[in-house]
Parts: sequence; structure tokens; C-alpha cells
Amino acid sequence: MAQTVHPLIALAREAIKVYLETGKVLKTPVVLTDEMKERHGVFVSLKIKGRLRGCIGTFEPAASNVAEEIILNALNSATEDPRFMPVMLSELEDIDISVDILSSPERIKSTNELNPAKYGVIVKNGYKRGLLLPALEGVNTVEQQVDIARDKAGIAERDPIELYRFEVRRFK
Repeated sequence: MAQTVHPLIALAREAIKVYLETGKVLKTPVVLTDEMKERHGVFVSLKIKGRLRGCIGTFEPAASNVAEEIILNALNSATEDPRFMPVMLSELEDIDISVDILSSPERIKSTNELNPAKYGVIVKNGYKRGLLLPALEGVNTVEQQVDIARDKAGIAERDPIELYRFEVRRFK
């Protein structure tokens, strides 16, 4: 029996497919689910056989709704993640997609207010910002989470940081 695909995942997959086939950006659907109508930052993650293949997103809303955020971030994850070559159409059927809708970041005073299973983290030093999503495989401690976010932002261990946390609604 075929498994039902969540509309947010179907939208991300369709956006990538249309772009890879035509070079055009998928138009925002006329009919939107309740989640698609909201305004939040969104991350789209692509994996093949459990290995990351692309992950790009927005900390805070950059588009008029979640549907537009998903379309843009799905395309960026597939074609603009500097860690990977662009996704090819032949790979698309093997790609597992997840969509994380972020809550508004909340400034916190210390790492004691973090939990890598529950909260994502944003570290900030001047204009440098690094983000790490929550509940990532292999990230089990607050220290690992903050260190990875620092590394992504190019913030040295000795440099002071502002900390923010957020929660996600993850769709697979």
C-alpha cells in the first residue's frame, strides 16, 4: 500500500522536479494547507540513503508564506548548497525530503537553556550567524550542537556569542 506523502513534502519535491525539468520556479499553489499559509523560517533537507545531499533554509520568514519558503529553499537545497554538486533529475526518486518549520528564535542567556533533542540553536557574533536544527543524528550534547553551529558560522571558540533557540515542526 502506498504511503501518503505530506503536502509540504510533495510541494518541495514538485518544486525541485519542475526546476530540474524546465529551469522554471514552481508557482505557489492556489490552494494552500493551513501550514502553507503561515509565515515562518523553513529548512528543506535532502538525503540519499541517510546521507545529507543538501540543506538550505531561512532563520526567519523571507517570503510571504511557508509554501513560497518551501519552494525557494527546496530549489536552493537541490542546486545551491555549496557542500554538494547540484542534484540531478535522475537522483530525485532516491531523495528523502524533510521540511522543518521554525518557531521564532528566542534569545537565551546560557547553554543551560538548550537541549539538542528539542531545540535548534543559532549562534551569533556580529554579522556571523550559524544555525543547527534540533534532533540531528549524532548530535547528542549541547556542546556538540553549539560547536557545530560556531563552525558553520566561522566563529572561533574564544569569540563571544549570543545564543538563540527555536523549535521545529518536522515533516518527512
